[in-house]
Amino acid sequence: MEIDFEKTDGLVPVVIQDGQTLEVLMLGYMNAEAYEKTVKEKVVTFFSRSKNRLWTKGETSGNFLHVQSIHIDCDKDTVLIMVRPDGVTCHTGSRSCFNTTYNQNFILELENIIRSRYEEPVEGSYVNKLRKKGLNKIAQKVGEEGVETVIAALAETETDLINEASDLVFHLLVLLREKGLSLETIAKNLEGRHSPNPPEGGTK
Repeated sequence: MEIDFEKTDGLVPVVIQDGQTLEVLMLGYMNAEAYEKTVKEKVVTFFSRSKNRLWTKGETSGNFLHVQSIHIDCDKDTVLIMVRPDGVTCHTGSRSCFNTTYNQNFILELENIIRSRYEEPVEGSYVNKLRKKGLNKIAQKVGEEGVETVIAALAETETDLINEASDLVFHLLVLLREKGLSLETIAKNLEGRHSPNPPEGGTK
């Protein structure tokens, strides 16, 4: 599908969304030249209305937006780009240009942090310590945290349950990374189970 730049006087709005956390990061505008440059270089380039020129996000800050996928809406006059951001997106130092009160998708961001710890180990980090102990210990920790979560749910306070459930989710993320799996894999599996004709063992 091609973008209809004529329909919007040469500029189309572009929504930027974090491909990992799914958080909306910013809104910019592109003309045909900016769009072609973005597609070719796989780094987001806008047309700056204030500077009246092409502007590659991150050209001064180093916080580039690396393109993962591009989607054009049904009217061919708005673009959605999923990206991998280098650092924060907003010039104020915030991760997003929108003033959201908290990161609703921090679990996805946490998965990304764990992945980075695997790819670039940080001496002394808890993830690094767990990884050195191996798969058996990581799996054991998931089991321990699962039991502690059940106990907290049955006999302890809500705060205890929140803390134990958080520990369980964290260690499960580490276990998935250790096995080379991701939350995306789990989500797709759950989605498949929820389909009108789920595989055996699934739910409608």
